[in-house]
Amino acid sequence: MKPSNSQITARARFAVNLRSARLAHGLSQEELAARAGLHRNYIGSVERNEKNISIDSMERLAIVLGVDVVDLLTRVRV
Repeated sequence: MKPSNSQITARARFAVNLRSARLAHGLSQEELAARAGLHRNYIGSVERNEKNISIDSMERLAIVLGVDVVDLLTRVRV
């Protein structure tokens, strides 16, 4: 059974939305990381919801993707 939106954490929503936005821009994890000044392994860990990301890193990724941080935290369509 899939969790409802109310059961999905902000970190999990960010992970799903980050991956979707990255793929929509045709970027690899490595390219996104380079543009944001982060390590490529860190991007993978964030997308797998393994790492707790700082607001500063969220902002860096949002800027590279051309979106507002809020967009990366919006509810996931389940």
